[in-house]
Amino acid sequence: MIRVAVLLSGRGSNFLAIDDAIRDGSLDAEIVCVISNRPEARGIELARERKHHAHIIDHREFKSRAEHEAEVLRILETARPDYIVLAGYMRLLSADFVARYPNRILNIHPSLLPAFPGIDAQAQAVAYGVKISGCTVHFVTEKVDAGPILVQRAVEVRDDDTGDTLAARILVEEHKAYVEALRKLRPLTPSSPLPASGARGPG
Repeated sequence: MIRVAVLLSGRGSNFLAIDDAIRDGSLDAEIVCVISNRPEARGIELARERKHHAHIIDHREFKSRAEHEAEVLRILETARPDYIVLAGYMRLLSADFVARYPNRILNIHPSLLPAFPGIDAQAQAVAYGVKISGCTVHFVTEKVDAGPILVQRAVEVRDDDTGDTLAARILVEEHKAYVEALRKLRPLTPSSPLPASGARGPG
């Protein structure tokens, strides 16, 4: 069983998909804590309703990114996750933060990376006229949206799509992709080596 910490800033739909998979037995994992940088986030409310260890660490209450991240790291060190899942977490992690958990932080991006990194990926796909887009679960590195890929799921781009309609269909696949990616990972113990860059654990 892998130990997972979830960081979120909004509605928490990917968090719910992971938690639902754990509850129905299709994912062998435990959510050890949920952290939000926004007290108004629906996701943190849902985490509390589901009796998870839920923490609000509002970035607006700290003088610097470093101070905010230090508090997030303090909670994570107590929770001892094997992996950290960014589920709509709207904060860029510093290089120092990423270095504390190498190959242990996962993110999901709404495109088939390396295509359309950055913001508004769905609108970029529609504007460019591609016929296939999708989502990518990848390990987080210092470079945004550039880490080793774990899972990709494809979505057809329709002729009448807007960024919003494409985003809605990609979101459905995001929920599946995150669970699929977590199934590939193995538990970590203090004596276990970290996964090699891009390595896939047993399914």
